Amino acid sequence: MEDYKLEILVQGYPGKSVCHGGLGWSTIVLLVGNGHVALIDVGTFSHRANLIAGLKRHGLAPEDVTDVILTHSHHDHAINWVLFPKASVWIGEGELDWAVREPWGRTPVPELYVRELAGSPQLHRLRAGQTVIPGMVALDAPGHTPGHMMFVLSGAERDVIFTGDAAKNRVELLTRAADMTYDPAVTAGSIESMWELWRRRPGTLLVPGHDLPMVLRDGRPEFVGKREAAITAWYGDDLDTMTRFELTIGQ
Repeated sequence: MEDYKLEILVQGYPGKSVCHGGLGWSTIVLLVGNGHVALIDVGTFSHRANLIAGLKRHGLAPEDVTDVILTHSHHDHAINWVLFPKASVWIGEGELDWAVREPWGRTPVPELYVRELAGSPQLHRLRAGQTVIPGMVALDAPGHTPGHMMFVLSGAERDVIFTGDAAKNRVELLTRAADMTYDPAVTAGSIESMWELWRRRPGTLLVPGHDLPMVLRDGRPEFVGKREAAITAWYGDDLDTMTRFELTIGQ
């Protein structure tokens, strides 16, 4: 982008845990420019060290973040807003109202965190069509959650679409169907609106909630960058012996 420097601080992963509940490896994006240090989604507890280290690579600390922009309220995208004491925290008005009404202990909504956010002076409630930071507009993208939003950043050479979990990965974009949705028809409509935005301008980058960024090549999504995901485990006889399991295949 001409006006912002964009970096994927945490790369999203398009998978699910088989035996241990939600995997929750979500995308976190840093935007720096126009007087703003912004994060698009901020992850959950396991992302904290990566977030702080990623900011440090740019000479930044959590106190330097001016804007936390949340696509939705689920724990793997929203919990870490508390790391950024000086940031404006942006979230859809309808999303937050829905989240604070969700039953405690039964959903992916982090109950205490959304309750605190609802009463925080850092909170900024968004409506569709509203400008978040210069060049970025919020749009409705319901389906994964009722008040989910996506964000479109307009640049001199190309646009960037941040879809969050309204389209978590390449497969959901291609099929117009989602693994987690309260209404398949609503999800399909939201994903179709993404495609319309994506096709509108050649070179537009789409950043999903749990996958690599993509551009369109001959009408098909093509990944940008290399997927990195692995787990190490202690299967040996000492702490220095680790077994590494790669969680990637050829792209």
